[in-house]
Amino acid sequence: MNLLSLAALAGATALILFGIAVLKPLDRPLPGLWRLPAVVSAAFLVYSLWTVASEGPLGFWDNHVQNLWGLQVWLDLLIAVGIGFALLAREARALGMTPAPWLVLTLCTGCIGLCAFAARVLYLRERQARMHPV
Repeated sequence: MNLLSLAALAGATALILFGIAVLKPLDRPLPGLWRLPAVVSAAFLVYSLWTVASEGPLGFWDNHVQNLWGLQVWLDLLIAVGIGFALLAREARALGMTPAPWLVLTLCTGCIGLCAFAARVLYLRERQARMHPV
């Protein structure tokens, strides 16, 4: 198994563990949970910059239009990012955020921007819970 396969499996494993953690019912936000999407956003930004420097800024496009699987992955990513943004935008507005700049960031960077948006929403939710305990 090569390094790229191991990285792909590590990412899938992390998603499964995150999904299991999210299933736990909570009556208040987990303290510091916002740090996880913030770190993911920053780490993925660094990896993406390295990829762009190595392979060019439009290398992703060739991957997504070369065959049906590539197109399926592209559409899957668009759907997932759209759902994530829609779910975050409502809560962001309730917390006093303006989602439009986050939409631009997300459209330009994909999950890098979406993870940063999630981190900010989670941070504001945690701060609100501290200021107004139930």
